[in-house]
Amino acid sequence: MQQKGQAILIKTSPEGQIVLAAIITLVILCIIIIILFIIFQRRKNSLLLEQKETEKQFEQEIAKTQIEIREETFRNISWELHDNIGQLITLAKIQLQNDTDIKEVILTLDKGLKELRTLSKAINPEALKNTSLTTAVDQEMERLNRLQYIEATLITKGEEQVIDHEVEIVFFRILQEFFSNTIKHAKATKLKVILVFTEDQLDIIAEDNGKGFNKKELKSTGIGISNMTKRAQLVNATATINSAVDKGTQLHISYSF
Repeated sequence: MQQKGQAILIKTSPEGQIVLAAIITLVILCIIIIILFIIFQRRKNSLLLEQKETEKQFEQEIAKTQIEIREETFRNISWELHDNIGQLITLAKIQLQNDTDIKEVILTLDKGLKELRTLSKAINPEALKNTSLTTAVDQEMERLNRLQYIEATLITKGEEQVIDHEVEIVFFRILQEFFSNTIKHAKATKLKVILVFTEDQLDIIAEDNGKGFNKKELKSTGIGISNMTKRAQLVNATATINSAVDKGTQLHISYSF
């Protein structure tokens, strides 16, 4: 008979030890798998939240861009009503007061009506939605030439490709900002835009012959440039601006389909 308190040792066979080790290993593997699954699920949920947040920010930025395009369009319409159509109506009034040949008066009024029809298309909120980037830029060039703000030229190379409409909206807004800076600050006389289409890429080059600037000395102008580059990044494009004093400014947007 064994004494009290004496330890009882249980001997197991080699086969039992192997089974026990296998069970322990299996349990450890199950625990590791469960932990990895939990980590994966958390990471997946985090990525989904980040994706939703990114999509939300993208939609907000697109909406903001569309609003800015409309605001810029209305500013342009205001200028055009004052600088172009207003002058035509004033001219027609002067012609009538001076007993000018009625045919000349009719021609003046007819020109004014054509300008109003052009403006009515620009006011239509569906106009840009149903217009390609090439057409929208071409219309902008025509407007600048019509108002004699600057000598504007559009050159298209390659076969035009179908691009996501939201991407086109972003590119058009970037170009609008560039045009606005050219007219307001650059004191340029010429503006040229080149659209280069290939099967898988679009390159947009906009350049003026204005006074240019030193990028290292940018202050308020830097905000506009930052907006252009950030908006390009929003649609996975790159926008670079090169300029030098008295050598004009060039904007280059590169986008792969």
